[in-house]
Amino acid sequence: MSDMFVGSLISALSTGLGAVPILFMRKITHRLRDVLLAYAAGIMTSASVYNLIPEAINHSNWFVLSAGILLGCLVLLVMEMYIPHADLENPDSKTFHLESKSFLIIAAITLHNLPEGLSVGVSYASETQNLGNLIAFSIGLQNAPEGFIVALFLVNQNIGRFKALGIATLTGAVEIITSLIGFYLSSWVNGLVPYGLAFAAGAMMFIVYKELIPESHGDGNQRIATFSFILGLITMIGLTEWL
Repeated sequence: MSDMFVGSLISALSTGLGAVPILFMRKITHRLRDVLLAYAAGIMTSASVYNLIPEAINHSNWFVLSAGILLGCLVLLVMEMYIPHADLENPDSKTFHLESKSFLIIAAITLHNLPEGLSVGVSYASETQNLGNLIAFSIGLQNAPEGFIVALFLVNQNIGRFKALGIATLTGAVEIITSLIGFYLSSWVNGLVPYGLAFAAGAMMFIVYKELIPESHGDGNQRIATFSFILGLITMIGLTEWL
């Protein structure tokens, strides 16, 4: 329990940690942003394919795995369809007036983090040693560049830098709550762990393929983003072997 709480705390607060540089700079190049997003995509792909999916199928079968993955993708799809989407790809955009729509934007970013928290909690509920630590680490690495981009968006909407840092941190803090939910549900309901692991894999892969990879390839930085993705993949595989 204590390991799960520490892991979820570190994973969640990585959003705020990633936003810290906003206190010292105002702009970020598309190239650096794309490299960070692609690296996070590689980390999450490795965590899903080499950790979550094998663990889910070891505890169940192909049908359970397929159901969990499809459910994870479906939940993310519904969230994307019905929750307002902040234009993080274009932080200078003035499409949103934060004074009137700030709640919707912040809610959209916060809800986007819910499946990630569930992923951490379910992973810690698994009997596999260090799986929770690996998933918490991978989610944390993904949260860091996301926190920076969120804070940059808020600063460009005339929000104070310290306030932007605080808001970015809070959007990630919701993962602590959902981690607890995922952990206790998996601990109390027999047979839920493989579904939860597969759900987490589906949700993470949806984020990778729908959000991170397209955004990292949208500004002419495909080559360096591709190598960054591969580096992230190798990094996570190395951590898996090391742990």
